[in-house]
Amino acid sequence: MIPHSVEKIGGTSMAATSTVFDNVLIAGREGADLYNRIFVVSAYAGMTDLLLEHKKSGKPGVHAHFIRNETPGDWRSALADVMGAMWARNAEMFDRADSRREADAFVAARIAALEACLDDLDRLRAHGRFCLKEQMTTVREMLAGLGEAHSAHSTALMLRDRGVDAVFVDLTLWDHEDMRSLDGRIEEALGPIDLATQMPIVTGYAGCEGGMVRRYARGYSEMTFSRIAVLTQAREAIIHKEFHLSSADPRVVGEQVARKIGRTNYDVADQLANLGMEAIHPRAGRGLRQSGIPLRVRNTFDRHDDGTLICGDYASEAPRVEIVTGLSSVQALQVFEQDMVGEKGYDAAILDTLARHGAWIVSKSSNANTITHYLSGTDAKQMAAIVADIEAKWPGATVTIQPVAMVSVIGSDLNEPGLVPRALLALAQAGIGMIAMQHQIRNVDVQFIVAVEDFDPAVRVLHQALVEGAEATPRQREAA
Repeated sequence: MIPHSVEKIGGTSMAATSTVFDNVLIAGREGADLYNRIFVVSAYAGMTDLLLEHKKSGKPGVHAHFIRNETPGDWRSALADVMGAMWARNAEMFDRADSRREADAFVAARIAALEACLDDLDRLRAHGRFCLKEQMTTVREMLAGLGEAHSAHSTALMLRDRGVDAVFVDLTLWDHEDMRSLDGRIEEALGPIDLATQMPIVTGYAGCEGGMVRRYARGYSEMTFSRIAVLTQAREAIIHKEFHLSSADPRVVGEQVARKIGRTNYDVADQLANLGMEAIHPRAGRGLRQSGIPLRVRNTFDRHDDGTLICGDYASEAPRVEIVTGLSSVQALQVFEQDMVGEKGYDAAILDTLARHGAWIVSKSSNANTITHYLSGTDAKQMAAIVADIEAKWPGATVTIQPVAMVSVIGSDLNEPGLVPRALLALAQAGIGMIAMQHQIRNVDVQFIVAVEDFDPAVRVLHQALVEGAEATPRQREAA
């Protein structure tokens, strides 16, 4: 059997349809060379925002309108907007009128089924005697799957128009009596497909026990991608994104100095995932690492570049900084209790509180009587509840919250003498004050805590000192 790859195409890349066909799906291949590839596709950019809510701004989509029900009927208008957006996308993509009509009919049928379901729930909750909490969670799952169903169905149609034997693999559909595991659903769907002669186009969302959105939030398509690679024993897993995995955000440091990483390991990928960077969902990366499957991150718009290869056993030939990144805004939750010294249980109790409130812990530090957690994505309401719980447990404690930024210097091996002093000197010379710093013994990352307004300048300064100047000799560095 010829080894196959499993490849995921992100939403922004999917929206650049002609580029995806020219650089990824076909990319000059003919005949047998087109096959032995499984593609997992995300929804077209913006579609999931319309279906759920905007990922960054929080602007309500169909789901948010339906759940809040502030203005009766708003969810219907939002759902009509989704159909309009999907039909508009089809109009841009399809050359053959028959294929476009088939794609439009597919969208209309799916949305009609969703509308009928939401209509039933809307009438039921109007009685006021029913608690529909579980059903509301299911609504989110159903809506999430619509975006991927649209993109996968349309992609398979367009490939067939180009003479490729593409198979639309729809993992989104399920019913109450068929809530099997994700692995079971994947194995059943891919079992009949001959990879040597057929190209599966698989929905990134899969209806399965536990719910994909509930378990993995907006990272569900990467879990589907990862499990397919593991279950089919792929030779390589590939993610196609709209950018290279670079030494820093080109928009911050400049495209002319940002460098493609090229090679790294899953340890670095874990650090990036912890910071919320879209390399790969941490649980998806875990499955690939444990199965010994290398992950390649490629730039959809750079067809001839091999991208960055992530392997479990990679170690750089010499210590080096691979990426300077971070979070421009985190909350530093500091708990000071004079009686903490010598006592056990404080740390566990704080962690329990943070877990109950769903806080994402990026990092933490402690000394004799102070424990600090750096939290990401925690809103004011959550923070107030967390502080109230901690103060209730320890009335004598001083609990403070401080907005800060975290700049993280990451590499598979940072065991370079003088790296941290060089970083500190660069920050000091740039007039950037450091609030705190953390350096782990494993030498995989160093975290610099700075003021929120200093985030971009700190990334630029550290990138210049540790990446751009990495090839300079110590004497050259001293002269600089």
